[in-house]
Amino acid sequence: MKKNIRVMMVEDHPEYREVIEIALQKASGIELVSEFGTAERALRSLQDMSTRIEPDIILLDLNLPGMSGLDAIPYFASTVPDAKIIILSQSNQEGDVLKAITLGATGYLLKSSTVKTITDGIKTVMEGGAPIDAGVAKHILATLKAPPQKEETLPALSDREMEILTLVAKGHLKKEIGEMLGISVYTVVTHTGHIYQKLNVANAPSAIDKAHTLGLFKHKH
Repeated sequence: MKKNIRVMMVEDHPEYREVIEIALQKASGIELVSEFGTAERALRSLQDMSTRIEPDIILLDLNLPGMSGLDAIPYFASTVPDAKIIILSQSNQEGDVLKAITLGATGYLLKSSTVKTITDGIKTVMEGGAPIDAGVAKHILATLKAPPQKEETLPALSDREMEILTLVAKGHLKKEIGEMLGISVYTVVTHTGHIYQKLNVANAPSAIDKAHTLGLFKHKH
């Protein structure tokens, strides 16, 4: 006779826990063997070998008091390595989903899912599948397909403009820069105007700060 799928539920909301408990009791082939309001209590129960009932599936909420569901995933994975973890959360944030899966969760379902979706998800995991809420999966796929953001291109300052900006950064006045480079003050003023325009700034301090932020002085040959 095929044994029931043993489920542990870690969920801090009693009302929602009761809904899932009733659903699992009605589902054939599934048995709720334990339920806890915090990850810490659930882990302690698994570490006590005298009373431990090892689950096949752990239904894990992310937003728990104390240790979060995300933080708890590695501990559950090391304590009961054969158990599969299904996240059951209100969060559809792609960051939470991707992190949960990266840490070792096998499935990710939303609390807004129907009880049938949840019970089907439990059976799917035991058959080797990885259930992910359809809306969440669609969102993740869209994110993965999105073209990568282009890196901000560095402003194309000429060698002379970089030379002048470097001297400005060292505290030299326009007249001094003109004498040092053998060019007129008017030419220095023209170059600094181009520098401000390219860096989209209004004055020398802002130009120096922006150049440091963009790493322009590092790129200077």
